[in-house]
Amino acid sequence: MRHNGGRASVADRVLDVLDAFSSERPELTLSELSRRAGLPLSTTHRIVGELTSRGALERDAEGRYRVGLWLWEVASLAPHGMGLRATAMPFLEDLYEATHENVQLAVLDGPEVVYLERISARGAVNVLSRVGGRLPAHATGVGLVLLANAPAETQEQVLARPLKRYTAKTIDSPARLRRVLADVRRDGFAISDGQIELIALSVAAPVYGPEDTVVAAISIVVPAEGTDPRTLVPAVRAAARGISRTLGAPRAVRMSDVAWRDGP
Repeated sequence: MRHNGGRASVADRVLDVLDAFSSERPELTLSELSRRAGLPLSTTHRIVGELTSRGALERDAEGRYRVGLWLWEVASLAPHGMGLRATAMPFLEDLYEATHENVQLAVLDGPEVVYLERISARGAVNVLSRVGGRLPAHATGVGLVLLANAPAETQEQVLARPLKRYTAKTIDSPARLRRVLADVRRDGFAISDGQIELIALSVAAPVYGPEDTVVAAISIVVPAEGTDPRTLVPAVRAAARGISRTLGAPRAVRMSDVAWRDGP
């Protein structure tokens, strides 16, 4: 439940019902929704009925509920949603075709990253990310890039929180995270080796928007064993620059002009 004390509003209750769903539990019965939302069964029944009639939820033949297409339509209107994804897709596809590994696009939301797109080959290394899913920013390549370029107050909020540890390589020290973020700002890319799963590493780079601020990050995730991540940096950075240029980022346009003048 997301509301803070006092009597929950109608909006709070609706959001609590929707928040009951997760990637691990995409389908729930009415009683499960009631329990996970912390609401009386009668209240849950009324809210679920209204959400289903609007298409925000769907009910299958066995009486289980799942998120409906109407919510997807609304979510696609988010400024960091489908428009950014559509702009990035040609560059993500080029990067994928060059490597046939996992290619991802993500944005920052507080201490977490939200994945807007992922392209993955059947034989690519396993990753935990999924479109619409979240992971802690401190433990991912895209997250390190986004945090390094986030406002100071956002960085301090993350540094003040417990840093969840996934593997022995996960950054779980605020002092170490601060040093890594400084390196990422200086270098213009991030390498995250074995932080979520030991078998994988990622190389990430920032995407800039029209105001020359970082609006997203892209990454490639490859097997950790036998991979020199620095060989992937030029391709990832080139794809990120291409997206930035299409978005109208002044720095990307300037770099493109210089490359054109200094061409072969």
